[in-house]
Amino acid sequence: MNSVSVRPIKIFHIIGPFQQFVKKVVTGGFLLFATAVFSLAWANFSPDSYTHFWHIDLSISLGPYSITKSLVHWIDEALMTLFFFTVGLEIKREVLVGELASVKKALLPVSAACGGMIFPAAIYLFLNYGTDAAHGWGIPMATDIAFALAVLSLLGRRVPFGVRIFLSALAIADDLGAVVVIALFYTKTINMGYLVISLVFLVALAVANWLWLRHALLYALLGLGLWFFILGSGIHATVAGVIVALFIPARAKYDTDTFIRKVSSYLEKFRCENGECGHTILLDQSHLDAVQSIEFACHQTETPLQRLEHGLNSWVAYIVLPLFALANAGVALEGVNIMDILASNLTLGVILGLLVGKPLGIFLFTFATVKIFKINLIGGINWGHILGASVLGGIGFTMSIFISGLSFPDMQSVELSKFGIVAASFVSSLVGVTILMLSSRGVGDT
Repeated sequence: MNSVSVRPIKIFHIIGPFQQFVKKVVTGGFLLFATAVFSLAWANFSPDSYTHFWHIDLSISLGPYSITKSLVHWIDEALMTLFFFTVGLEIKREVLVGELASVKKALLPVSAACGGMIFPAAIYLFLNYGTDAAHGWGIPMATDIAFALAVLSLLGRRVPFGVRIFLSALAIADDLGAVVVIALFYTKTINMGYLVISLVFLVALAVANWLWLRHALLYALLGLGLWFFILGSGIHATVAGVIVALFIPARAKYDTDTFIRKVSSYLEKFRCENGECGHTILLDQSHLDAVQSIEFACHQTETPLQRLEHGLNSWVAYIVLPLFALANAGVALEGVNIMDILASNLTLGVILGLLVGKPLGIFLFTFATVKIFKINLIGGINWGHILGASVLGGIGFTMSIFISGLSFPDMQSVELSKFGIVAASFVSSLVGVTILMLSSRGVGDT
């Protein structure tokens, strides 16, 4: 009796786009935490070298135009533009096909984000109204999605996946609000010459999108020009990142039906004896041609928006944000009286804004929206989960530190705000995780 060999079947786990996005953000969040800790250590063990290194001047010239900034400013205004560009891509995707794609779907995260911005700003202004520190009201308004999802990932499958969806959609809507706040309230003086030239690049982007041009290099060059002249105009250059993202095409050359038809025809070329092809790509030119044609069809089906978002997320998560944390998170505590810092209304406004105002605003606005508009919570989520996610919304690290740098001209105020941000983010992490653990008792794998 002849023995029959059975070839084991490999089972591949398919990870969806949202899971891939969360995985990258979570990994980046842990790296962000590590670089923040290193930055704090550097600033306290060698404060002079930390300050000197990040304030070295660097100049960039383009013909008669020249811009000189310190190293930390180039990170904040150039590299962080790339971060805001990916934020803009995420916002556009969510508006087109995601959690913000319809009024009904967007209502919950948008209203939660609004509450999470109004309450912290109100608490901060209540404590600092009429003082020079009042300009920092935007600091406690922001949520750091990377840190928040990284902390949330510590609970694994004990927390329903819907909590991640709610927190991600909330943070993206929150980012949109932060961009608007930066553009409207943190622009000091405007150079009209630079602004007019930037509008030329903006029109060129609109025309390229209208003509349905899909070459990434074209948008990169136009975006670089827009960034340069917006930076020179006095408007914060990170706004350029979001603007360029909104003009990136979200349609591909092939629709799904065309893709299926073409790939099916290419697969028909794989006819092998005994039904087993083995390694024919090196031996059969027609098979190689078919594989290359399938690869081309995949490229033509993937939208430029998706391609750029997936391509840049790793760079932003693993390089841009850690560099930002390294250059900005250092708070020197040598000779500093902690009680004096906590007695400052600036620091207290940041801490209470993030730790109290943020979760209070998110939870109350979510509760009101659900009750008034009869919207159901995502399956598996209870109000304890919403409260825990609301508290995690008080992790404001990256965006809050970014806005603090725009708010104050003096380093003392910036340092006071950074201390409040770090303290509030740390406490929000602990409290948020504790609430979610208590709310998830009895929850199995989801």
